[in-house]
Amino acid sequence: MVSARLLVLSLFSASLVGSQPTESSQQVSSPPAHPAGEPSLSIDNLSFPWSRLRLPKYIIPLHYHLLLHPNLTSLSFTGSVQIQIDVQNNTNWVVLHSKGLQISKATILDQNLTHLSEQVLPVLHNPSHEQIGIFSPRVLSSGQKYFLYIEFGAELAEGFYGFYKSTYRTSTGETRTLASTHFEPTSARMAFPCFDEPSFKANFSVRIRRRPEYISLSNMPIKTVEVSGDLLEDQFAPSVQMSTYLVAFVICDFKSVTGTTSSGVQVSIYAAPEKWQQTHYALEVAVKMLDFYEEFFNIRYPLPKQDLIAIPDFQSGAMENWGLTTYRETSLLYDPLTSSVSDKLWVTMVIGHELAHQWFGNLVTMEWWNDIWLNEGFARYMEYISVEATYPDLKVEEYLLHTCFAAVGHDSLNSSRPISSPAENPTQIKEMFDTVSYDKGACVLHMLRHFLTDEVFQRGIVRYLRKYSYKNAHNQDLWDSLANVRTQITLTVSKDKKSNHSYLFAGEHLNLTAMMNTWTLQKGIPLVTVTRKGARLLLRQDRFLKTVLPSDPHFLWHIPLTYKTDSSSTIHRHLMTSPTDSIHIGEEASWVKVNSDMTGYYMVHYEDGGWDVMTKLLSENHTALSYKDRTHLIHNAFQLVTAGHLPLNKALDLIGYLLLETHTVPLLQGLGYLEAFYHLVEKRDESVLTHNLGAYILRFFRAIIDQQTWSDSGTVSERRLRTEVLSLACHLDDPPCVKRARQHFTDWLQSNGTLNLPTDVAETVYSVGAQDDHGWASLLHTYKISLSEAQKHKILYALASSKDTSKLEGLLELGLEGKVIRSQDLSTLILMVARNPKGHYLAWDFVKKNWDTLVQKFQLGSFCIRNIIIGTTSQFSSPEELTEVNNMVYIPQRNFFELFCLATQIALDNVLKNVRWVQRNLETLRKWLNEQMQ
Repeated sequence: MVSARLLVLSLFSASLVGSQPTESSQQVSSPPAHPAGEPSLSIDNLSFPWSRLRLPKYIIPLHYHLLLHPNLTSLSFTGSVQIQIDVQNNTNWVVLHSKGLQISKATILDQNLTHLSEQVLPVLHNPSHEQIGIFSPRVLSSGQKYFLYIEFGAELAEGFYGFYKSTYRTSTGETRTLASTHFEPTSARMAFPCFDEPSFKANFSVRIRRRPEYISLSNMPIKTVEVSGDLLEDQFAPSVQMSTYLVAFVICDFKSVTGTTSSGVQVSIYAAPEKWQQTHYALEVAVKMLDFYEEFFNIRYPLPKQDLIAIPDFQSGAMENWGLTTYRETSLLYDPLTSSVSDKLWVTMVIGHELAHQWFGNLVTMEWWNDIWLNEGFARYMEYISVEATYPDLKVEEYLLHTCFAAVGHDSLNSSRPISSPAENPTQIKEMFDTVSYDKGACVLHMLRHFLTDEVFQRGIVRYLRKYSYKNAHNQDLWDSLANVRTQITLTVSKDKKSNHSYLFAGEHLNLTAMMNTWTLQKGIPLVTVTRKGARLLLRQDRFLKTVLPSDPHFLWHIPLTYKTDSSSTIHRHLMTSPTDSIHIGEEASWVKVNSDMTGYYMVHYEDGGWDVMTKLLSENHTALSYKDRTHLIHNAFQLVTAGHLPLNKALDLIGYLLLETHTVPLLQGLGYLEAFYHLVEKRDESVLTHNLGAYILRFFRAIIDQQTWSDSGTVSERRLRTEVLSLACHLDDPPCVKRARQHFTDWLQSNGTLNLPTDVAETVYSVGAQDDHGWASLLHTYKISLSEAQKHKILYALASSKDTSKLEGLLELGLEGKVIRSQDLSTLILMVARNPKGHYLAWDFVKKNWDTLVQKFQLGSFCIRNIIIGTTSQFSSPEELTEVNNMVYIPQRNFFELFCLATQIALDNVLKNVRWVQRNLETLRKWLNEQMQ
C-alpha cells in the first residue's frame, strides 16, 4: 500500500520534542561522599509506606543513568542507577520496583547534587509486591526534581526473564556464555531498581563495562572508552522516552552483518559466530520492513539504528526492545539448506511483527497491561500487511484466515475473556499475552479496516501514532483517532424491519466507540443465524459457545455484516445492532453467502436447509465463491458441529466437493478437520474406527497424495500442501509414502550428513526414519551437533514420534535437564510427545510429576506454562479424563495448577468440548464412514 511521504522530516522533528534528555538530567558517576562517620537511620520504627500493587503516581521518573558491570565468569553483575525524579506531592518516601536485587546503598540528592541527608537512607523491601521504599528524613517537596542514586548487585538470572545468562556450544564442543535481557512485562526490576510500569516513560543512558573479548549492545548507538587494560566501558547514547520493559542489553561474542535503509537507519543482525551465515535473509527482510513501515505510517523510525539478535535461550518468539529486538534463533536465522518455506515465512512474519512494534507499542504504548492488545493485536495484524507488501510471493494472506480460526477456537469457550481485561499482578499480566490479545485483536482490526475502508483505517492509525507519540494510550484514544477521519461509508441499517441506505460519516453519525466496545469489552464471538424467507434474509445474533453454561448472560454486538449473492457481483454491507434483523436480497437470488471472505469476526449458521444449498453450490460450481469463502464455509460447518448446531454428516458431505478443489487453503482446511478427528479417535480404544477413518482419508485424498513430488519445487502454496499431505499420509502408514520416506532416510544416513534432504519433506523423512533404533540414535546424534535450529526442530519432532515409550521418557528427561535439549524447547517437546498416541498419558504424567520444576523454569502465566497445561490435555475426550483433569486442578492441598490460572479453565473447557463432541458425533462418524467405505 502506497501513502504520501510529505512532511515526514518536519513531522519527525516535531515528534521528538520533549523526548530528549534535559540539561538537569546530568549524570552522577559517583555521588559526593557522605561525611565520615555518618550515622544510620533506624528502620525499626518504619513500616512499608505503600500497600498497592501499582506504584504511586506522584513521583515521575525522567531520566535513568544506568551503569552495569556483568561478570560472565562468576555469572553475576553489579551496577548503579541514578534516576532523576519529578516529585508532585510532598513525601518522605520513594517507592519503586526491585526484585531479587541486593541494594547496597541508596541516597537522594537535590538538583544541585547535594545530599538531602548526612545519614544512610533506609531501604525497606516488600517482596510480595516486588517493591522497595527509600525513606528520606527530609521531605521531598512537591514541584521539585531530585536524583535518586542506588547501588545494587545480583546473580545473572536462571530462566528467561530479567538479566539472565544464556549459553551456546561451538562445533568443537566448547560452551560459551552470554548475558541478555527480557523485561516484558514486569522484569526490568530484576536488572535495576526502576519504576516498572508502562506509563512511567523516561530517557535511559546506559553504560556497560566488559572485557575486550566481548561486545555489548543496547537500545542506542555506542561509544567505547577504556577503563583499564582489561576493562572497556560502552557508553550508549541517551534514548528517546520509553517504558522500562523496552530497555535491553546483551553482552556476547557474536558476529553481525549490516545494511542501511533508504532513510539511513543502520540495521545489523547478530548471531553466534558459527551461525553468522544464517543471518543474511533476516538483514534483507529487516531493511525492507523498516522502509515499508516508514512509508505506511508516514513517520520516520526515530532511532539511528536497529539491531536484531538471535539469543540461544529465549522463551518467547521474539521481543521488540526499541532498537535492539531479540529473537529465538528459529525466529531470526534462515538456512537455505535446512529451513523449509514455512520456516522462511515464520522468520519474515516475526521480523515484521517486531518492527511493527517500533511504532505500535514503543512509540505509542498502552497505558496499562489490560490494553496490551493495542500493542500485540496491531503487531500481529501488521505482520500480514507488511509481508504481503514486501514479499507477495510468500502468499501470507492465505494464513490470516487461520489466525482468525485460532481466535474463534479460543473465543468460543466459556473460559475466554474480553480483549480488554483487568490485570494487576505479574501472573495476571503474563496471561494477557494470549490468543485473545494477539489473534482476536488482529481479526477485530481486520474487520474494522474493511468496515472503515483501507484509506480511513490507515489515516486513522497514523493520526493515533502522531498524536500519542512518546505517550501512553487507551482503547478510546484509538477509536477517537479513527472516528475523526471524515469519510463516507455506505451500508444498510434496518429500522422497523425496513432496510434504508444511509450515508454515514465516521465520527458524525456512526458511534464507533459504541460499536467497538461490543468487541473489546465483552468476551466471545457472535453467531449470526440466517434464514431465507422469500426476498428477505432473517437474521438473529447469539453468542457462539461450544461449552454452554445455563448462567451465560445475553450478549449483543454491533456486527458489520457483509454478504453476496449469485444475482449481483456486489459485496453488500449491513450494520446489525439488534438481536434480530432482516435484509431484502430479492427473490431472484438462489444463494447468499454471509461474511464475505471472512472479513468479519463472527460465525454464520444457515438454517432451514441453508447448508444443503451451500453443499449443492460447492459441488456444482465451487468457483462461484472465492477460496476464502470456501474455506470459511468449511470452518463454520465443523465449528457448528462441535457446538451442536449441525449434524456431523452435513459437514462431511459439504467437503465432498474437495475432490474438485485446486486451491491449497480450502483443501488443507478440510483435510485438517479429518486429521483432527483421526488424532482424537486414535487415542481412544477405537481400533476399527481409527482404521476406517485413516483408510477413508487416504482414499479420498489419493490423487492429491500421488501428485506430490519429494522436492522443494513449486509455489509457496504448493510446497505447503506437499508438507502437510505427505506428513499425514506417512502417519497413516500409506505404503508408497512410507517406502519413499524410508529410501530418502537411508540415503541421508549413508551420506554421513552430506546429503541435504528436501526441506519441505525433511520432517516426514526423519519421522519415518526414527521408528527403528538405529535411525532414532542417528537422529539424536545429529540433533546434538547441528548448527541449524530449523533442522533441530524437525528432528525433535521426529524423535518424539517414536512408538517406544522408553525413548519418549528419555527425551522428556533430556528436556528437563536442559543440556542436550534446551529448556526453551521443553514445552514444545511435551506437546510433541502428547500428540503421539504412545506418549499421550506419558506427557500428562510427566507434567504432574514435575509441575513445581516447570513453574520455576517458565513462571506462572507464561505462554510456555499455558501451552503445557492446554496441550497435554487437548485430546482428552472421555468423562474419566475430564474428572482426572478436574481433580488435579482442584486438589486444595496441592494447588496443582493454581486454581485461578486462566489456562486451567481453558484446559477444562477443551476437555469438556471433546467429551461432548464424542457423545454427539462418534456414532454418526462411524455410520457415515461405513456408508462411504461400501
